[in-house]
Amino acid sequence: MGNRLSKLATKTGDDGTTGIGNNERLTKDSARIEAIGTIDELNAAIGMTSSQLTDEKLQAAINEIQHRLFDLGGELAMPGYTLVKEEHLKQLDEWLDDFNEQLPPLKEFVLPKGNLATTACHMARTICRRAERRVVTLTHTDEINPLSQKYLNRLSDLLFVFCRLLARADHQTEEMWQSRRLQKTTNND
Repeated sequence: MGNRLSKLATKTGDDGTTGIGNNERLTKDSARIEAIGTIDELNAAIGMTSSQLTDEKLQAAINEIQHRLFDLGGELAMPGYTLVKEEHLKQLDEWLDDFNEQLPPLKEFVLPKGNLATTACHMARTICRRAERRVVTLTHTDEINPLSQKYLNRLSDLLFVFCRLLARADHQTEEMWQSRRLQKTTNND
């Protein structure tokens, strides 16, 4: 295979456009480029999480996810191509079942905090939700593989499970959200 990126500073994007796989140029703030860029941001955030892992099973899952996110970005960069398949969704579902089985049920919302691995994973989870929103926005104007949107939805659930596992692996206590209701007090002065 030849070099794909033989020249990085092409200067072709200086006008606020970027090229996609079908040789079309889009503005850098178009819905498609926003979706691709957010998926790239998500992949980097997952990479940050990965750099903090010691669990081999979790590391293997994260590595596979990073490859699939490149597929997803590539799919969006090449209109008409399908790289995200049903088997990728099934893999996420299997991981969800397997990893979630290790956790106690939740009764409250978990605050997104903890050690570096846990908070990095929470950041990745929230970026995943934004990537999903960007893909939904794109579906209003362009046809895309419906599995792409489903993949991101399931991935955000899996990342939440990973957050919980990472907190427990470091013997942290998950802090649950507690509603702080304002109470009216009367002043009889």
